[in-house]
Amino acid sequence: MSDGQTAQSLETDRPTPFDPPLALRRRPPLSRLAYPDGHLGWVSTGYAETRAILADPRFSTRRELLHQPVGGERATERPTPAEPGIFPHMDPPEHTRFRRLLAHHFGPRRVAGLMPAIRRHTAEALDGMASGGSADLLTAFAMPIPALVICEMLGVPVEDRQRVQAATAVMNNLDSRPDQVATAVMTITGTVRDVLARPVDPAEGGLLAHAAATGELSDEELTNLGMVLLATGHLPTSSMLALGAFALLTDPAQRALLAADPERGVEELLRYLSVLQFDVRRTALVDVEIGGQVIAAGETVVLALPVANRDPGRFPCPDALDLSRSATGHLAFGHGVHQCLGQHLARAELRVALTALFARFPDLRLAVPAAEVPTRDRSAVYGVDRLPVTWGAGRHR
Repeated sequence: MSDGQTAQSLETDRPTPFDPPLALRRRPPLSRLAYPDGHLGWVSTGYAETRAILADPRFSTRRELLHQPVGGERATERPTPAEPGIFPHMDPPEHTRFRRLLAHHFGPRRVAGLMPAIRRHTAEALDGMASGGSADLLTAFAMPIPALVICEMLGVPVEDRQRVQAATAVMNNLDSRPDQVATAVMTITGTVRDVLARPVDPAEGGLLAHAAATGELSDEELTNLGMVLLATGHLPTSSMLALGAFALLTDPAQRALLAADPERGVEELLRYLSVLQFDVRRTALVDVEIGGQVIAAGETVVLALPVANRDPGRFPCPDALDLSRSATGHLAFGHGVHQCLGQHLARAELRVALTALFARFPDLRLAVPAAEVPTRDRSAVYGVDRLPVTWGAGRHR
């Protein structure tokens, strides 16, 4: 290769549940990456390089241009262009049309109006836990709260929540077979079609009813848009809730800081834990020079957000979880025109749920050694598979 670098595959082994892969962190800020399909691209681990790529319109998110860095059969198949409505894999101006339609539904004012629902679903989850002295915090607490909120926003019946959650997990597992992913997508799109088929007054219905009432989208666009929002609207937040609780259970001093300043504390948890680990990718449309390296047209770059958010050039002592620091500017939600649409909602859910959890169960503790908590290392969204916890029986009824 002209740059003289030897391409290596993406390192995925984590030294601890909370730290990014050590070998990946030892790479230069921008280095060559060998993809499973034979593609030679890049991985960006430096904060400045990652932020620059995310903000640069010369890089594309179009699905047919991207290569998958991790996985089995899925990683060796060339993807097709995104179907109408799959706006995360579109570039402007197509992407802009959908963001404009959705922006006010996820803006700060709309999220403020959702606070009673977030508090209600949080209280219900905690009430359900309080009848016993132990629980899997992932399934009892972290999963239902964001799922119920996004289902309520979209007008999806509560009884469909678990089916949607299971299908989303399959879609985010990079080792899932293509046929398994196709089945999961059909499950979620079928749920969306059922919602759109119900006669609902747009003034009283959810987001999907409002989007349909505008007349701006075709039936196919509406269905796929709903699928995207359902599939992405809860898993990252659920993962952050469980992983954030896990980190705080291992560090009581930081847990106390969260109660003192939840807003600052949540930003630091987002920086420190950054759950979007493999699937934030861009492909250069033209030759682009970034950080002294030329990324050629057609080359895909994996943006390693968990590593970029540990860049000591941007965050002093980056490996320390310090909820008293200002983590403003972290990249946990990305950056640029594709920055996470639901970031205000996710922040609100994390603030409300985590502070309520430790206020309700001040003696909450892990029920197994931290090393025995299983993690989702092969998922596009990192997290835990289970989080067994316990507390003083009968004290919180």
